[in-house]
Amino acid sequence: MEIKVQFAKRIKELRYEKGWSQEYLANKADLDRTYLQSIESGKRNVSLEVINKFSKAFNISISDLMKNI
Repeated sequence: MEIKVQFAKRIKELRYEKGWSQEYLANKADLDRTYLQSIESGKRNVSLEVINKFSKAFNISISDLMKNI
């Protein structure tokens, strides 16, 4: 499985666990909702900066964010 798809599944998994909408997570991570949507669909490569934004939004370490990827 492509790493983009694995990352997409991980972001969706964490978002569902929190009960957050895409809109809420996008705002919390300072991203556009359509950009988040393209990440969650596995179509977008993400930068280290974006990975860091997700880790802060979920309040977890980058290593926990990247767990099993």
